[in-house]
Amino acid sequence: MTERLKAKLYSGLDVLPESYADVFRAGGRLSFFLSRDWFQNFAEHIVSDSRELRIYGVETGEGHGVAALPMIRKRQSNGVLSLASLESLANYYTCYFEPVVRDQEDTGEVARTLAARLWEDRRRWHILKLQPLCRDSATYMAFVNAFRETGMVVQTYFCFGNWYLDVAGRSYQEYVDSLSSVLRKNIPYNLRRLERSSGEIVIVTDENGLDKALDDYEKVYNASWKIQEATPRFIRGLARTAARNGWLRLGLAYIGGEPAAAQLWIVHEGIASIYKIAYDERFAKLSAGTALTAKLMQQVIDVDKVRIVDYLSGEDDYKKNWMSHRREFWGIAAFNPWTFRGLVQIARQVGGSAAKRALVKWTTK
Repeated sequence: MTERLKAKLYSGLDVLPESYADVFRAGGRLSFFLSRDWFQNFAEHIVSDSRELRIYGVETGEGHGVAALPMIRKRQSNGVLSLASLESLANYYTCYFEPVVRDQEDTGEVARTLAARLWEDRRRWHILKLQPLCRDSATYMAFVNAFRETGMVVQTYFCFGNWYLDVAGRSYQEYVDSLSSVLRKNIPYNLRRLERSSGEIVIVTDENGLDKALDDYEKVYNASWKIQEATPRFIRGLARTAARNGWLRLGLAYIGGEPAAAQLWIVHEGIASIYKIAYDERFAKLSAGTALTAKLMQQVIDVDKVRIVDYLSGEDDYKKNWMSHRREFWGIAAFNPWTFRGLVQIARQVGGSAAKRALVKWTTK
């Protein structure tokens, strides 16, 4: 661990010193997934046992916060092979994660400081996971290297592909003109068809009418092809937080007064994230979802003036049609070779030779 920085463990977000406000403000400028509001809503609605929250803070010698790594400790009961894991404060609702770092801090130094502190806690975990991280980021390789330097056995793995649009200063119409001929034809056609079907599109951006809009969103989602929402309270909490902060773009397409399609977008720091989409299968032939996407695109490009539109996780073909670039998000798994269970996981997931090397290394120390 470096002399300039030290790492300290906190039991939750609410007990962090005031100086960490600057850390989360910096994270929020990078992504709403790294904002204090995101983690607070996640901890409130997803974490069933707050005692397992472990927030690793990085501080200067004077105690001023410069970085935070929100984690959760999980235990899987399986007899003699019961596992304790230390994982990102993230799950299937999370499309981006990394340690939250204050502006102008050295990412490599932060990673080494956190890795050393996590290694000190190795008796409390057998496997450590960070995901999903952007593979192109400096943070990703900084933590791979820092974990290996401490003595952990590291394996990286693919999480998902991500399609996004670089708006590049274009207007909505200029963007539409750049799309495929099929989509250029379908967008106005589907908008006209929605209008002829007594349809309308509503975009909710604040708390006015939000409860009804969320009720209609849930009606659409439950009538769609998608698996039932695991934690509806989390989605409602996210929407309300976004509405309070001016981030919300909740689009609803109605046909004959009935909600037919719904999309939850978050606009934050010049990025429009398409977080949830669904349509009622009864209205599938009317392509209300395509019309709704077009209207929301027009909103975020011409009104909100975003730089990026992000389709987040998944590589469905329809996402490629609307977006321009692709990147990948990966995870880092670090195994504790000082424990029997850790060695078993190394053998299972990395390979028997890796487990043998780790065993020899630590028994000859």
